[in-house]
Amino acid sequence: MTGWYPVARAAEVGMEPLPVGAGGRAYVLVRLSPGAEVSAFPARCPHRLVPLSAATVVDGRLTCPYHGWQYDGEGRCLSIPSLGPDGTAPPRADLPVPWAVEERHGWVWLAPERTAVAPPRPAGDTGAELVPPPPAPDGPVLGNLDPALETAWHPVALSGELRPGGWLQVRLLGRTWTLRRTDRLEVDPPAYGVRERLGVVWLAPAEPRDVPLEVPEDRDRRFVTGWLPPQRSAGTAGVLADVLLDVAHMPFLHGGSTSAADHPEVAAHDVAPEPGGFRSAHEQWFDAVTDPGVATGERPLRQRRRATSVYRAPFQLLMRLESLDSGAVTTVQHLLQPEDADSTRIYTRLLLSSGPGNPLPAPADVEREVASAQRVLAEDLALVAHVAGQGLPLAGRDELHVRADRMGVALRRALCDFVLSAPRVTRRAA
Repeated sequence: MTGWYPVARAAEVGMEPLPVGAGGRAYVLVRLSPGAEVSAFPARCPHRLVPLSAATVVDGRLTCPYHGWQYDGEGRCLSIPSLGPDGTAPPRADLPVPWAVEERHGWVWLAPERTAVAPPRPAGDTGAELVPPPPAPDGPVLGNLDPALETAWHPVALSGELRPGGWLQVRLLGRTWTLRRTDRLEVDPPAYGVRERLGVVWLAPAEPRDVPLEVPEDRDRRFVTGWLPPQRSAGTAGVLADVLLDVAHMPFLHGGSTSAADHPEVAAHDVAPEPGGFRSAHEQWFDAVTDPGVATGERPLRQRRRATSVYRAPFQLLMRLESLDSGAVTTVQHLLQPEDADSTRIYTRLLLSSGPGNPLPAPADVEREVASAQRVLAEDLALVAHVAGQGLPLAGRDELHVRADRMGVALRRALCDFVLSAPRVTRRAA
C-alpha cells in the first residue's frame, strides 16, 4: 500500500466523482469547485455504504445522494441534515482520505499511506490500475438466498396474474416454481404451502415462522385500492426494505416529488417492538401535490402528516400517511419477493381514503396517486441500483447509525432475530 499510484489523467477529473483504484483500494476523485485541486475520498459513505461515485458537489462539499451528508476536501463530515442545524457529526462520520493526492505531468497520483518517496515521473503512457470493488462489510450480510428465508411466506404474483385454469412460472430464492390455478392453488416443485392474501399469491418453501402483516384498510369500505405495476430491482430485498422504511432520505431523493426538501431534520421518534417486527410513528412535512384542495386554494401545498410504519420480517411493510390538514389517508403496502441473488420483485398497493365526511376517491384521484407513487418508487430504485449486489449488513459496526436511523436499526435487529432463530436444517423443495 506504500508508494504512489497513477490513478487517472488530470483532464478526466471534474466535478463529478470519478471511481479509481490505488493499491487494491477503491476511491473517488473530484474537484470541489471549477478548476480546484483534485480531492480523493474512499469509495463509500460510512453511513449506509452508498458508493460516493453517485455523489454530487454542493457548495464546495461532496454530498452523498442518499441522506445529504456533506464532506470537505479533508474528509471531515460538516453536515448531517437529519440531525438539524445544531447537530454534531460523530467522529466515525469523517472519511478516511488517502495520505496525499497530487497532479503531476498530466496525471493524478495518489498515496494511500504515508511515504517518503516523491511521485515518479511517468514514462510514456502510464496505466492506471483497474477500479477494485469497495470492501465488503466485515460482519454478516443478508442476501436474497439466505437459507433462513425458506421458512417464511413470500409474495410471488399478483392474484390477477394467475388466471383460472392457467399457470405461471415464478422465481423465488434462486429457484423456479410453477403455479397453477385449478379449483385450488397448486405449486411445483412441492412446497409447504401456497395461498392468497392481500391481493397476492404467497408461497412458503418450508414451514413458515413469520407473522402475517395485518392491513385493516383492506376490509374498510372507506378505502379504495390502486395497484402499481410490479417492479423489479437488482437490489436485494433487505436493502430495499431499508430504503422503503428510511425517513431521512426523503428530502434528498424525493424532494422533487412529494417531500419537503427544506425540512431535512428528523424529529426524535420511538420504535415499538411487536411480534415479528415493529411499529413507529412520527410527523413530517410534505408537499401535497395530489391534494385537490391545493388546486382550489382550500389548503396550502406544504402540509403536515402523521406517518406510521409497520414492519413484519422478512419483507412485509406498511406505511400509513395521514394528512393532518385534510384528514385524507394514504396507506402504502410494500411486499418484496427475493427472486435471485441479484433480483427482487416489488408489489405495491395504495389504499386511499378522502377523509371523514368526504366521498370515496374518484378513479382520476386514484390514477393520480398511483402515478405519484410510481415516481417515488422509481427514485428509490434508482438509488438501490447503486448498491446492487450488496446485501444488507446486519452488524452494527459495519455502518454508522444516527438518531434518524432507528427504524433501520430495528430492521437489522428483526432480521438478525429471524435468521438466528431459523432451524439448523431448513426443508428444501425437491
